[in-house]
Amino acid sequence: MTLKPTSKVVLSTDNYRATAESRDFRDAIDTALEKGGSGTGPTPVEYFLAAIGGCVAITLRTYAEKMEWDIGEITVVAREDTKLTSNGIVKTILEEISVEKKVTSEQLTLLKERAKSCPVAQMIKHQTEFRSIMKN
Repeated sequence: MTLKPTSKVVLSTDNYRATAESRDFRDAIDTALEKGGSGTGPTPVEYFLAAIGGCVAITLRTYAEKMEWDIGEITVVAREDTKLTSNGIVKTILEEISVEKKVTSEQLTLLKERAKSCPVAQMIKHQTEFRSIMKN
């Protein structure tokens, strides 16, 4: 039986420090000092961007191996851009993807197309139902 991806986050009573638990891993979550946090870990948005970057890189590695391409290291820089427009705040996620080894322009095009199939990015590109349950 395959376990569904799950993460449990517990926010401490110490400002905005939290601990995220996923499988056997524990990671710090916090906000920046200038926003009232302790600066002891990435923010939730930074983790979200890292999840997209990691997913895209793994997706590309899987594809490159299937195609038997040696593309070397894959670097993905995911950045949030926020703009105030006449229609309100518009957020954009920008991915800058680079591969270490020289590849053809055709391979780059195919890799860029394959990057769109990252499951994490698909969750936000397509409608994903979101439900909350409150407990006491």
